Amino acid sequence: MSKSNFVPLRMCAVTREMKPKNELIRLVRTSDGKIKIDDNKHISGRGVYISRSLDVLALAKKKKALNRAFKCEISDDIYNELEEIINGSRNK
Repeated sequence: MSKSNFVPLRMCAVTREMKPKNELIRLVRTSDGKIKIDDNKHISGRGVYISRSLDVLALAKKKKALNRAFKCEISDDIYNELEEIINGSRNK
């Protein structure tokens, strides 16, 4: 397979499904412990991916999947920002 046909896959932290990287939202815990949404997928740190779905986001919040993945508390601000991205009301 040539490199031009290669599509990198990542696992959704909530559903555990493998999906193309560009169909997921990446969150990262930076070296100073802050959780950020990585729009360009270039921030260094512990990265976690989540599907672009309101249902998956609701499940993540209910089951605290992101808290487990990052081993820290995730603020409501992050969930609100994710919702805006999924709804398309947040600019990258």
